[in-house]
Amino acid sequence: MSVEIGDKIPDFELFDAFGQLFKSNLVIGKKIAVIYFYPKDDTRTCTIQACSFRDNYQNFKDLGAEVIGISGDNILSHLQFQNKYNLPFTLLSDTKNVVRRAFGVSKDFLGLIPGRATYVVDKEGVIVMKFDSTSGEIHIQKALEAIKNMV
Repeated sequence: MSVEIGDKIPDFELFDAFGQLFKSNLVIGKKIAVIYFYPKDDTRTCTIQACSFRDNYQNFKDLGAEVIGISGDNILSHLQFQNKYNLPFTLLSDTKNVVRRAFGVSKDFLGLIPGRATYVVDKEGVIVMKFDSTSGEIHIQKALEAIKNMV
């Protein structure tokens, strides 16, 4: 099962890079959110994607959106990744892939690598854009376009 455009996203709780519990209902339903799932911290394409979100972060903030990255990496890995590349947005640790499964993010490359997918969620918590591609950078462009069309 996967969430699709028009669906409300499931509530979830995960720990961020600083070991703080992130509760989705404190953000989702209150502001626009970009939730992106990526395979692994500090790998080539994931780093390009994260740095592209970083470089465009102010554009997202100016549009009233929050960026949230989720992978199966642990808290320490996220903290190192966030510090190494100066990532200003939230990274969440989904080590058991509970949230990834709740969203229905499929695996890539013959089921060997966790998939890459981006969702834009409106202020009511409804998905207005869903995009999956192994290319990291295009996710940022698609998310910005979707948000600009909303505001």
